[in-house]
Amino acid sequence: MTNVLPKKNEEYGTKQYWDDRYSQESEDSSFDWFKSYSDIADIIRELIPEKSSRILMLGCGNSTLSQDMYDDEYKNIVNTDYSGILIEKMRHKHAQTRPEMEWHEMDIRDLKFDDDSFDVAIDKGTMDAMMTAKADVWDPPEEVIRNCTREVDEVLRVLRKGGIFIYLTFGQPHFRRRYLDRPGTTLEIRKLGEAFHYYLYIVRT
Repeated sequence: MTNVLPKKNEEYGTKQYWDDRYSQESEDSSFDWFKSYSDIADIIRELIPEKSSRILMLGCGNSTLSQDMYDDEYKNIVNTDYSGILIEKMRHKHAQTRPEMEWHEMDIRDLKFDDDSFDVAIDKGTMDAMMTAKADVWDPPEEVIRNCTREVDEVLRVLRKGGIFIYLTFGQPHFRRRYLDRPGTTLEIRKLGEAFHYYLYIVRT
């Protein structure tokens, strides 16, 4: 793993880094930011009671979250990532075992889906990667603010009325609320973990 770690944290926010990394990793490689599905499965089942819900994965990477949810009977999952190299690998890997899953090369700041086309959107650390620019966390650069705002704008556009945006991160509320607290929605924040805290942000449309 050491040969794919970035020299600087801000590289996590670049497409080039992820293309290079996924080029080096095998199709069977996986990496999960934060919790695994088994850690949050009960919460996911609570928040998404309908297994037929159309679910958008934002920046899926090679996390096992999608496959674990699929194996838990959430069959209508649409995965996006801006690394075409990764998407091709994942499409090939799951073609036979999880044929109903979709894989799209796409930037979460410019989603190519119709308005009101998803019931659920999930971000597990993707927004965090856009926040790795070298700067004061209390005063993020304009680019970070713009990118994170665009992601949430796009998510709210593609979610149906009554939809839900689930965002799992280690980012504390005073660093994340500015992007998620939107007119016409409700925001719930849950703190997870014991020694090291994670946060689950739940935006309902």
